[in-house]
Amino acid sequence: MSDVSDVSDGSDGSDGSDRAVLESKKETMEPLVVIPNIGAISRDSGFVALDTCSDGVFVVGSKGVKSITATGDRKVEFIAFDDRALAYVKSSMGYPAYYPVHPVSLEKPIRAVLMDLDGTSVHSEHFWIWIIQMSIASLLGDPGFELEESDLPYVSGHSVSEHLQYGIRKYCPYKTVEDARRYYFEHTDREMQAILDGHGKEGAFTPAPGLKDFLFELKAMKVKIGLVTSGLYQKAWPEILSAFRTLNMGDPRDFYDAIITAGFAIRKGEPGTLGELSPKPHPWLYAETCRVGLGIPFSDRAHVVGIEDSGAGVCSIRLAGFAAIGMVGGNIVESGTRELCGQYCASFEEIAAALR
Repeated sequence: MSDVSDVSDGSDGSDGSDRAVLESKKETMEPLVVIPNIGAISRDSGFVALDTCSDGVFVVGSKGVKSITATGDRKVEFIAFDDRALAYVKSSMGYPAYYPVHPVSLEKPIRAVLMDLDGTSVHSEHFWIWIIQMSIASLLGDPGFELEESDLPYVSGHSVSEHLQYGIRKYCPYKTVEDARRYYFEHTDREMQAILDGHGKEGAFTPAPGLKDFLFELKAMKVKIGLVTSGLYQKAWPEILSAFRTLNMGDPRDFYDAIITAGFAIRKGEPGTLGELSPKPHPWLYAETCRVGLGIPFSDRAHVVGIEDSGAGVCSIRLAGFAAIGMVGGNIVESGTRELCGQYCASFEEIAAALR
């Protein structure tokens, strides 16, 4: 292949078009940005280059900032300096946060696998998106309301309140998230009870293909398993139980080494827990599962890997300091977080082969 210097500049009678084409290819091959502790991000990654962080605190070219880039869904912004990077996690509820970006690696033997629930372990995203849709429909007083395809990355993978807030801002800005939560829990309570009674929405919770074999292989490898979900307990626990009953695997509390949810909803007359403002893409669910639930210190994080199908989940894993394996079928590509994954796999069989 010719080097750029070997291509005519037009002085020999050509029009220099070869040089223009090669220069264009060279520019395309160069990364969009190099983020310390993450690496090179390609121009077709889905990442978006910014001049200023959303909160205005950091500006490219000022105070040592080399670049600012956002994931394709604009949920997380990375501020790069010479030798370090920060991640700014935005919040539609008004409580954003900054986190350091840690270096990650994956070393064998693997000590623990941290697994997402919705979309990764159990195919249920369509059900919960349907609940969000019904909640917005109730706010609008329009039973025929339907979400658009472009809404899907913003109504899955985050907290209930984040999903509802997105819908409110787009479809009914005169409503409040408190109104939406009331409808959400009315629909959730009704539909979950219907499932438990045996006449709920068909196919609401379907175990992912190959899940059972994968979990038993991890057990045979003596790998600890943590289940991590941004879902509130009242939605997550029936889902887990349903999947284990379908697979005839007994009680999930006896099988998993740690299970964490976003806790209990705050409702009048009932105590709630922290969870709605700190879910994925914040690092805390994955960090707490590993450090507290499994007892693995931060210094041993290279022997821990997280598995996710959502962009928010991938960011959560990375910000907790772990290597991430992406699972086909979610919104990782659409959210522009594919290049934050060490590997991107189509099946649990493929993931198992990478971990052996």
